[in-house]
Amino acid sequence: MFILNSINKKLENNNYKLTEQRAIVLDVMVENKGKHLSAEDVLYKARKKAPSISMSTVYRTLEKLSSIDVLYKTMLDKGRFRYELCKDEYHRHHHVICIDCGSILEVKVGEELLSSLETHLEKKGFKIKDHELKSYGHCPKCNKG
Repeated sequence: MFILNSINKKLENNNYKLTEQRAIVLDVMVENKGKHLSAEDVLYKARKKAPSISMSTVYRTLEKLSSIDVLYKTMLDKGRFRYELCKDEYHRHHHVICIDCGSILEVKVGEELLSSLETHLEKKGFKIKDHELKSYGHCPKCNKG
């Protein structure tokens, strides 16, 4: 329930009108909390609820929800963005992506490691706003071959 209250507050603060089709896209994301969905994944799932929803509506909705921090948008595979529901203000988990099957595993990295790197970069004049770490390899299933 906390997530829905947080989302509603963000929508309201950004004067974002939640039309029926936009609500369906948001429902898909909430129902798939913790998953990293492509726009095509969202479209497929949204069409089960609203067969006439268009890809452009899905794209525009995903982009808008990302811009107001309801969704986190990241490029995990070659040239394709993935979207996931924001758990809080800051995205603080990272990803390991299988280069064979495309599976994605979320990992928590010791914040002290990345905090140390950010401190080093800030001493060099950079103002760090966020960080993202992606590792690529073979998942246990694909590595058995």
